[in-house]
Amino acid sequence: MKPWLKWALIALVVVLLASGVLRALSARKAQQDAVAALAAQRTQAVVELGAADVVQVKTHELAQGLSVSGALKAVNTVTVKARVAGELQGLSVREGDAVKAGQIIAQVESTEYQARVRQAQQQAEAAKAQVDIARRNFDNNRSLVEQGFISKTALDSSSASLASAEATYRAAQAGTEVATKSLMDTVLRAPIAGLISQRLAQPGERVGIDARIVEIVDLNRLELEASLSASESLAVRVGQSAVLQIEGAAKPVKARVLRVNPSAVAGSRAVLVYLAVDAAPGLRQGLFAQGTLGTDRLRALAVPLNAVRTDKPEPYVQLVSQQKVVHQKVEMGARGEVGGQTMVAITGVPENATLVVGSVGTLRDGSAVKFTPGSK
Repeated sequence: MKPWLKWALIALVVVLLASGVLRALSARKAQQDAVAALAAQRTQAVVELGAADVVQVKTHELAQGLSVSGALKAVNTVTVKARVAGELQGLSVREGDAVKAGQIIAQVESTEYQARVRQAQQQAEAAKAQVDIARRNFDNNRSLVEQGFISKTALDSSSASLASAEATYRAAQAGTEVATKSLMDTVLRAPIAGLISQRLAQPGERVGIDARIVEIVDLNRLELEASLSASESLAVRVGQSAVLQIEGAAKPVKARVLRVNPSAVAGSRAVLVYLAVDAAPGLRQGLFAQGTLGTDRLRALAVPLNAVRTDKPEPYVQLVSQQKVVHQKVEMGARGEVGGQTMVAITGVPENATLVVGSVGTLRDGSAVKFTPGSK
């Protein structure tokens, strides 16, 4: 190969390599410029906030207290049971049906019990006839003794026979009452007014004594049985109020301490507290309830608990100042309930400061914000 051709090839390769390096550097610079432009665009993006996205720091009276939870229970709950054995008849009520106090719910087949009443009545009549005979004998013997025709021993014997006949008659009368009571027990009545919560037997089924037929609950009076530790129970007094959030209910309900159990539960040493729950539509026995039992009140600057963020080493709030978001460190204090919402006392921000609520999410420190027209 000629020398000049060799050098030409080398020069061509160098030119190609230099051209490739220049193109790569140019593409990298363009990419960096695009990333910088995108970052600048993001930095300059304005976050629009509505009235529901911010909250102002205000002085509130926090209801401090104890956390309580448990299932709602009806104060008046009864289970109707069969008092006699037999075939169940006439049971027509089902879950959810309303019943009145004294209303007939069902009946046990009564043919056998009617026969027992007649049998007992006839036995009583026979015993009554024996009493009449024994009394006539006693009266006759007493007249004969007074006339001296018989001895007093015969009179004593007739007196004992009369006493025995009278005792047999009283026993027969008691048997009649027992049979009549059993006949009356074949009719099952509702002891209280309320709603059928469970039907535990079916018509035509043969039931035994104390067999459960239906359960009735009265929803007019509901209460919450809450379990507190020994130390917590020391601050509880009858009459203290509470705010409860019921499972599935949109609004909280009020309650008050009705009773405090004087004894602790064996083993756990927990103390049971009973709260009367205000009547509200839709409340049912067994629904789970939780809330705060107020034991004290505190006035302080407070915000909703979700407005304080804890995704950094120290808690902070997203303060809106001069149309920008500022991450402001705060110190959290006591918690309490205000209108059914959990609030927390804070220091580090002035009163009437505007904060972004927790549902908005985390905004970049320094982000520009604007408010929807009419929201502020």
